[in-house]
Amino acid sequence: MKPAARRKARKLAVQAIYSWQLSQNSMSDIEAQFLTDNDTSKIDVDYFLALVRGVAGQSQTLDLALEPFLDRPLNDLDHIEHAVLRLAAYELRDRLDVPYKVAINEAIELAKAFGADDSHRFVNGVLDKAINSLRPSRK
Repeated sequence: MKPAARRKARKLAVQAIYSWQLSQNSMSDIEAQFLTDNDTSKIDVDYFLALVRGVAGQSQTLDLALEPFLDRPLNDLDHIEHAVLRLAAYELRDRLDVPYKVAINEAIELAKAFGADDSHRFVNGVLDKAINSLRPSRK
């Protein structure tokens, strides 16, 4: 699958994770809604599903992994920043097929696209501090 299809999968996934965090609806309902409401012809749908299911299934573990590197309590995080950080933490920890630099760069781009003005700086700072913990092998 092309990198652009994965990038689009990440964009859709961060929106689905954001929706899940706010609505508390089941991720399977949100998946279905997003796949129905969006043109998926240029999206790596399998990767989208892996991301949203991975984040939803491991959200508490991902939060625990991120918490030591945050400068504020988890509850004070902007919902977009939280969604981006969870997605990045999942990719860094569990998707070793994704180079760590790609995962971090994609997270920064997602924060630029969806977050507040300086969200990308915050996301970059957290991931820079968390990388050794999330992916000790640095591949």
